[in-house]
Amino acid sequence: MTFTAHINVMPLKELLDPQGKAVMGGLKNLGLGQVQDVRIGKHITLQIEAASQEEARQIAENACQKLLANQVMESFEVQIQ
Repeated sequence: MTFTAHINVMPLKELLDPQGKAVMGGLKNLGLGQVQDVRIGKHITLQIEAASQEEARQIAENACQKLLANQVMESFEVQIQ
């Protein structure tokens, strides 16, 4: 079966997010001061051939741990469809 893995990679909350800070400044300059915080990350979609949804999840998590996310600076979430 083919499964779709949706992966969100975000900077750890404890770390500064320079891109988020820059966007936050731009929003304030545009008069959108109601926005309280901005964090910028990545969304990755993988098409995975696997025997089960759990196997597809393991493959996606393995890809994140080895390549897609820097676990020192980023966290990730995987959803399988």
